[in-house]
Amino acid sequence: MLFIFGILIILACVLLGFFVLVQNPKGGGLSGSFGGFGNQVMGVRQTTDVLEKGTWILAALIAVLCLTSTFFIGKGTAAKQPKTIMEQNAGSSPVQAPAPTVPLPTKKP
Repeated sequence: MLFIFGILIILACVLLGFFVLVQNPKGGGLSGSFGGFGNQVMGVRQTTDVLEKGTWILAALIAVLCLTSTFFIGKGTAAKQPKTIMEQNAGSSPVQAPAPTVPLPTKKP
């Protein structure tokens, strides 16, 4: 499942990069220069509106996919990880009590 989320996130990132690169901050960009296609069918203004809405939708889609993919990360990996040395030794040997302290001899004057 995590693999599918990864593919969807990468695809959305590539599309988002394309949408951002096509736009021009002044409103022209590549959207108006597709051989006059933008002017004849939708008009330049509507083309930039579609690109702007697509940018917001793809950004929101990436955020949602990233947040929901975290629910699937820990399910398959926890059982496959080997135990640490501390975890292996925790149940194998009994805990020993500390050695009793012996008072040091004092000098008598």
